[in-house]
Amino acid sequence: MSTAPTPQPAETAHASSWLAHFPITLFATVMGTSGLAIAWHKSAQVLSMPHGVGIGLSYVALTLFAVLLLGYAAKVARHYGEFKAEFGHPVRVSFFPAISISAILLSIAFLHVLPGLSWALWWTGVALHLIFTVVIMSSWIHHTHYQIQHSTPAWFIPVVGNILVPIAGMTHGSPEISWFFFSVGLVFWIVLLTVMMNRFFFHPPVPTKLLPTLFILIAPPAVGFLSYLALDGGVVDSFARVLFYVALFTTLLLFYQLPQFRKVPFFMSWWAYSFPMAAITIASLTMGSKIGSGFLMGLGGALLAVTTALIALLAVLTVRAIAAGKVFIPE
Repeated sequence: MSTAPTPQPAETAHASSWLAHFPITLFATVMGTSGLAIAWHKSAQVLSMPHGVGIGLSYVALTLFAVLLLGYAAKVARHYGEFKAEFGHPVRVSFFPAISISAILLSIAFLHVLPGLSWALWWTGVALHLIFTVVIMSSWIHHTHYQIQHSTPAWFIPVVGNILVPIAGMTHGSPEISWFFFSVGLVFWIVLLTVMMNRFFFHPPVPTKLLPTLFILIAPPAVGFLSYLALDGGVVDSFARVLFYVALFTTLLLFYQLPQFRKVPFFMSWWAYSFPMAAITIASLTMGSKIGSGFLMGLGGALLAVTTALIALLAVLTVRAIAAGKVFIPE
């Protein structure tokens, strides 16, 4: 009777090593994929695109979420010290709410596909995100180690999740819960935007590796527009227009800087392009359909194609980076 070979110490150490360096930033892949799924859902409604694409992408995002949750849970269980150091890092801590945001985004993606699953994901994501927001903002207030160079657009991540809540929240929860999270997200988005502009204008530029996180600036007004519509019964009023056109201008501003972004070699931070691009795509399709603008509908369709190609490229580059041993490493 044969038995499986006993793992050698070096092999065991290698497996343990990569798990110790399982990066929290990987959850940005779920945000991007689920955002793309929602964009395809919206395109099916307003552009008569195939419904199956959005549904398929929703399941891909859900599977990816489950795999990453298991992986990160294993890291916490076996390498608690590494997890604690990551949660205490002044930049990487902002990526932890990507877990709760992923759950909220998946609840939106499955809202009309699996309502029961959507409900469970929404409540789980909302509760977890509130905890992340309180803990992380408290660390900002009572800090002993934050410097201006630690402020990056990734700091918006805890805020963006709050603004997302009403999109499915008006179906799954009390309107007052949705207004609570929207209000918190909107006000602190403006506060953080001021901090970011001070950093951009008067301090050294964002490190090259983190340049893609500038695209996160698109997400708060784009998501804010979608959430405000959900809260206000779908009416495009003056405030909705302000949110949408701020998001559109921010997109234009960042596209103007594409030559700078093209110089950045691939890092996992490239996934910061994905969700904001999905958000402005959904916002453009929604705004175009609401006001009957052929231009915005066409823009939304073009952005859908760009975002789909972008996320496909990011997926390929990520797989290559993992295969080359460039992801699960110390930073």
